[in-house]
Amino acid sequence: MNVKHLKQMLNKVPEVTLFFWLIKILCTTVGETAADFLNSNLHLGLTGTSLVMGALLIVALVFQFKAKKYIPSIYWLAVVLLSVVGTLITDNLTDNFGVSLVTTTIIFSVALAISFTVWYMSEKTLSIHSIITTKREAFYWLAILFTFALGTASGDLIAEHFHLGYLISAFLFIGIIAAVTVAYQWFKLNEILAFWIVYILTRPLGASIGDYLSQAHADGGLSLGTTTTSVIFLVAILGLVIYLSVMKSRAAMATDSILEQAE
Repeated sequence: MNVKHLKQMLNKVPEVTLFFWLIKILCTTVGETAADFLNSNLHLGLTGTSLVMGALLIVALVFQFKAKKYIPSIYWLAVVLLSVVGTLITDNLTDNFGVSLVTTTIIFSVALAISFTVWYMSEKTLSIHSIITTKREAFYWLAILFTFALGTASGDLIAEHFHLGYLISAFLFIGIIAAVTVAYQWFKLNEILAFWIVYILTRPLGASIGDYLSQAHADGGLSLGTTTTSVIFLVAILGLVIYLSVMKSRAAMATDSILEQAE
């Protein structure tokens, strides 16, 4: 087995496929509705919700960092919790500390740029195809946290400034994501740049979908409520993660069988 193949096997993050983006959008939707559910329905408040979800995130990341390879259930649990925590960070700054959405958008844009700069200076790459060391994984998760916070701030800023409503906002972000995809596929936009732009944009897209489904009719939503919406998307995430885990296990078994035959 050559070194290149070994590194690919040890990569701690999933391949970027349609399933990756589907689960990512589902996670961001849950991040929006779950934060609202814990804050309002369970009356934990922003501070209490932030403490609970922050503690759960730390536990999930401990398991993620201890894992020696990509494990779908652990990885996507960490993404869901990061989505919630990223949302709460922005909400705390705007609601508890009175920081404007313009300021938070600038702050997290700068924070993300700094994290990418330090990551590149340290590792000479920002590729998500080679998360094979603890240091790279730390940079990866830090960048993801900032993308969720930035996506929340910029998404709320656009929604409040232009008063587009949830459904129109969702279509707006879909259109921008489609434009980035076209730029990557046909106009040779840098792969890493395209990935992170779309990663940021899927946060406000997921939030717009979540708000459209959960908010009251009077506010432009379908009035499903945060509980129902969160459950629907959590079940969808669970189903997709189970499917990917089974497929990954079958692929590993097939590879082992081929290696045994070769020996």
